[in-house]
Amino acid sequence: MLRQALAANGLIAILRGVQPDEVEAIGRALYDAGFRVVEVPLNSPQPLESIALLRRSLPRDCLIGAGTVLSVTQVEEVWTAGGELIVMPHGDPQVICAAKAAGLAVAPGVATPTEAFAALAEGADVLKLFPAEQLGPSVLKAWRAVLPAATALLPVGGITPENMAAYRRAGASGFGLGSALYAPGMDADEVGRRARAFVQAATAPIPFP
Repeated sequence: MLRQALAANGLIAILRGVQPDEVEAIGRALYDAGFRVVEVPLNSPQPLESIALLRRSLPRDCLIGAGTVLSVTQVEEVWTAGGELIVMPHGDPQVICAAKAAGLAVAPGVATPTEAFAALAEGADVLKLFPAEQLGPSVLKAWRAVLPAATALLPVGGITPENMAAYRRAGASGFGLGSALYAPGMDADEVGRRARAFVQAATAPIPFP
């Protein structure tokens, strides 16, 4: 489910701080730009309402999920709202297992190979390399040498269209995109413009360094 949604360009939109009254227009702008995974962090205003609105308004080939999920209770709340993806800043095995038991895709945050292998053992669908700006492409490249070849690694944190190529050369499977894509106060037109720039950078031939 998640792998299929990421197949087009590997991008996850992170709408931290989005308001329910604006989320449908922003979601449509992202979808029209080519995004097929949209995440509303749970520390946003009324996040469950925004998740429900996105799920009702966007086509079924767009996966809707929650970010900053910290507890089993929150997994249940996201499932009730219609969410299909759990994104975590950490690798709590109880949260991972709860998401899998509910039939949801799960992307735990990992910052070391030990955390990466532990999350995979619990059933993680993809790994969120977080914070990417601290770890960098060289760490991602080193992980690629030891993790199973099919592991999907998505850097999150500080990703811009300009620095994506270095991560792609190192073996990134995709990216989670935060404030460089959306920040509170941006309208749908601006988000759409930024989204198109990210899609172009994600799908362009990888340049030599």
